[in-house]
Amino acid sequence: MAGELTLSPIMSDALVILGAAGIVIPVFARFRITPIIGFILIGVLVGPYGLGSLVERIPWLTHITIDDPEVLVPFADFGIVLLLFAIGLELSFNRLWQLRRLVFGLGALELLIIGSSLAAFLGLTGMLDWTAAIALGFALAFSSTAIVLPISGTRSPVGRAALSMLLFEDIMIVPIIFILGALAPAAQNDGWGGLAETLWQGGLVIAVLLVAGRFALPRLFSQAARTKSPELFLAASLLVVIGASLATALVGLSPIVGALIAGLLIAETEYHTEVEMIMEPFKGLALGVFLITIGMSIDLMAISADITSIALAVVGVLVFKAFVTGVLLRVMGARRSTATETGVMMASPSETTLIVLAAATAAMVVDFETAQFWQTVTAIGLTVTPLLAKLGRIIARRVDGAPELPDEDDNEDRTIIVGCGRVGRLVADMLRTHGQPHVLLDSDPDLIERAQRDGYRAVFGDAGRGDSLTRLGVETAPAVVLTMDEPVLAQRLVAKLRSTYPDLLVVARARDTDHAAALYRAGASHAVPETLESSLQLSEAVLVDIGIAMGPVIASIHAKRDEFREQLEREGGLTEKPKLRTTNAEA
Repeated sequence: MAGELTLSPIMSDALVILGAAGIVIPVFARFRITPIIGFILIGVLVGPYGLGSLVERIPWLTHITIDDPEVLVPFADFGIVLLLFAIGLELSFNRLWQLRRLVFGLGALELLIIGSSLAAFLGLTGMLDWTAAIALGFALAFSSTAIVLPISGTRSPVGRAALSMLLFEDIMIVPIIFILGALAPAAQNDGWGGLAETLWQGGLVIAVLLVAGRFALPRLFSQAARTKSPELFLAASLLVVIGASLATALVGLSPIVGALIAGLLIAETEYHTEVEMIMEPFKGLALGVFLITIGMSIDLMAISADITSIALAVVGVLVFKAFVTGVLLRVMGARRSTATETGVMMASPSETTLIVLAAATAAMVVDFETAQFWQTVTAIGLTVTPLLAKLGRIIARRVDGAPELPDEDDNEDRTIIVGCGRVGRLVADMLRTHGQPHVLLDSDPDLIERAQRDGYRAVFGDAGRGDSLTRLGVETAPAVVLTMDEPVLAQRLVAKLRSTYPDLLVVARARDTDHAAALYRAGASHAVPETLESSLQLSEAVLVDIGIAMGPVIASIHAKRDEFREQLEREGGLTEKPKLRTTNAEA
């Protein structure tokens, strides 16, 4: 019919995904439940085993279901790439070097012990032949990078332990898949030669990325920052992560290796906070697509038909992996709480399990029915991972009453100074004089470069847009000091900070008394007008030089400053000062 609107399948699927994101994220956030579960449940609902199975009887359901889950696979893979890129941004080469003992010690032991133990169990009990048992055992030994790290973070003791094991697992994806190819009945003897070729080519590509990235990335992002264009900054970020991922994929390595290296390289620049902020929405949406694909693979009818076997398999894998991981962490010196929480959270199989199972099936190492059964077990395990994380925290509090403190260097509460010019540097100097941790934030790359050259801790970011302040830990910062000479932006930032963090100490530079009154109305704890301070300093110089004693002069200057401040607060309509959070110095 003329004028009838028809949607292509891709457009229809896109609307379903965006609609799911619009429903899941706010609803689950309202009840303080991780949206991970919501996305998986949406996948179950709109997938071929949910409402999709009713399309033939109810045709209009085609508009709210996804007919072909394979269409979403590239987007799901891209979500995992962006996740590893974001992990790299949170790390640095120094921090990664500090984790080497955990990555190649704990990570290697965890994968080898769990994989070989599961393989031995499956082989000795006669459930599978030895080749299939080895493939399945190591497939189930993987844990979910895409779900675990967003829950655990990377800075707490639990997050560091999880990150170390997951990094080693990500490194081992390619060798394991090559070994499966070598074990295949139809495999030729060049399987090991192909592995060696991939490893040396991959090593060469990684070396080129590391060398080129150190020189090229700071210049690339510096030019993007000078344009003041968020779109160009986003384009540069996507260029880096996609380019690095393609480079490693072309030589047979996993694209997530390239994404991680790209993140690590950018983490060494002053632009990492801005890049992390600008990529966050894309990472979240792409990760949501991945979780929806996991949900779409869950066949509720098949589960109900074989519920006993599936339940025993899920519980057996979860309990065994949690036990082994927890024991290994204790042996490596972790506290009981850390070992318990990490073990329980890492217990479920992984999205990588599905990849390895698919490779094993293609190589005819594992038959289709066996692979389908364990794919269902894996999907269920992924679904309950957020619940396992909560259970792990509950058990950890019971086995170890005192929670373990995070790394002091990574989680140090610090004053955030917005503005890297003359005034911001002076505030930083005074904080440094009194031993107070701080960081400077500015959107001018030239100011950042000069500040870093002069020894200041400064990062690139736009405080007026996105989550730059959140990335720097504003929720625990002793204070935020706004020093930029931009009255409108300062007033807007004060209002935003006060509404989001009612107890935060916000000190703002004001152009004059009228601007100071406006800042007080917006919620500033203190607003310091430049004209007033200049007048007071002039008065102090005159009084001292004409012979008045320094003590009375300083006392009178302080009194006059307090008098003006009270007047400005009254003009600003501030009848009650906000209750500020207690700092460590006051505690």
